[in-house]
Amino acid sequence: MSAKIRKAPNPNKWTFAESILTFIPGNKTFRSMRSRNARRGVMFILPFIIGFLVFMIRPLANSFMMSFHDVTMVSGGGTNWRFIGFDNYKYAFGVDPYFNQYLVEEIPRMAINAVATLVLSFVIAVILNQEFKGRTVARAIFFLPVILSSGVLPGIESQNEFYNMMQGISDAVANSSGVNLSASLQSLLSVSGVGSGVFSILFQMIDAIYDIVMASGIQIIVMLSGLQTISPSLYEAADVEGCTAWEAFWKITFPMVSPLLLVNAIYTIIDFFMKNDNKVMERINELWQRIEFGHVSAMNWIYFGVAILFIGISTVIISRGVQHYED
Repeated sequence: MSAKIRKAPNPNKWTFAESILTFIPGNKTFRSMRSRNARRGVMFILPFIIGFLVFMIRPLANSFMMSFHDVTMVSGGGTNWRFIGFDNYKYAFGVDPYFNQYLVEEIPRMAINAVATLVLSFVIAVILNQEFKGRTVARAIFFLPVILSSGVLPGIESQNEFYNMMQGISDAVANSSGVNLSASLQSLLSVSGVGSGVFSILFQMIDAIYDIVMASGIQIIVMLSGLQTISPSLYEAADVEGCTAWEAFWKITFPMVSPLLLVNAIYTIIDFFMKNDNKVMERINELWQRIEFGHVSAMNWIYFGVAILFIGISTVIISRGVQHYED
């Protein structure tokens, strides 16, 4: 007879009962260190939860209801709602000449930029975790994009006349030369027989390096915090065993920080989807200015669904690798 092998339970996995008992005093689970850490984490995010419940639930519900209604402004103030079912969603998918096109164009671009941001933030975090002169200044420089992208730099870029003049001069010089180095090099490689698909993605990352660097500040901090929690004794033991720096990186560094990849991936995806410089958001804002509330609401919920689907797929892919290291 063949014996059936039972998989050992994962000690890091929470059960539903343990999640409830964590917040109920007078039991063994409540007094554990793990539960205390969980309650501290909840306290940290409690202001956001309260703010979401107070300020966001009602607008979300109104937006969802608007997506099934034809909403028009009436004289004297107020709006008139007329139920039309899924017509707004049909308009978004089948009538609007730009929404589907922009959605198909922007999602691959955001996916490439998200992957590039994760890779770049991890590499920079590893470098900043080393001992060298000026490390504090270097860390501050890489965190500057977080401050600048919070509203200061976008305002300067869109409203500063001097910046617009310099940008115009730069574009004029580039156009007058008649040479686009990125496009020319890409054409040369494709003619030489090198795989055009791979280099097309690489050059797309190079062209978007400004956006990638500007979006990598938080991810660098998260990765850096994870790297600093790795005990030096692990590297000392690996060195005694004769491991090279490359082997120590793949056997110690990457597995120890791999759980943070999922956190950074979710944050990066949400960050890119919420940027106002993509064509989908520009189209939604354009219809909003035209007071087409029903169409805008339907497009917003479609866009939200695509973002959730993208996050779900990324979570499944990354969690498999993370689960391998955690087990």
